[in-house]
Order: sequence, then structure tokens, then C-alpha cells
Amino acid sequence: MIQPTTALNSVKTIQSLQKTEMKDKTPAEMTQTFGDFLQNAINNVSNQEKNVHAVTDKYMVGQADISQVMIASSQAELSLSLTSQVRNKVVEAYQEIMRMQL
Repeated sequence: MIQPTTALNSVKTIQSLQKTEMKDKTPAEMTQTFGDFLQNAINNVSNQEKNVHAVTDKYMVGQADISQVMIASSQAELSLSLTSQVRNKVVEAYQEIMRMQL
């Protein structure tokens, strides 16, 4: 389960990397780093979905409260919503770039 503080720490880590390590990197290396960041974010969303299934299974056998199921479900829903919004913004940015005239 990903906590908001974990996401905030990830952002702070990325920002510190940008200030130190990114200065000497080529665009290809920076693209790879961004790709790794996106892959980690997608993996975290997937892990939250798996956590919802695990907590739901525990609830079915009486090992978890309904509140735990609802919290895990809400976190996964918010993560998925954020992921789809980021995807939408990336698609919009790509379309805007394609419309630019050189």
C-alpha cells in the first residue's frame, strides 16, 4: 500500500536527482530515467490493485474489517484516477506538439 508520504518522498528524490545528477546527462539518458519513473508509478498502481484483492479476500474469511477494504479500495481508485489523468495530459501534450508548425 502506497502512502501519500511515500509519493511525496519520491517527488523529493526526483527533484534532488534533477538538481545534481541530471545536469550531465544526455536527453536519451534523461528519457530513460523518466521512463523508469513512469514504470515505477504504474507498478505501484498495480500493487495497490493487488492489495485491494488481498484485503478483500481477508475480509471474506473474516480476517479484515470493512473499513480496511474501503480504505484500500479508495486508495487504489485514487491511484488509478491519477494515472488516467496523467495519461490524458501526456496524450494532450503529444497532440499539441504534433499540431505545432515548424
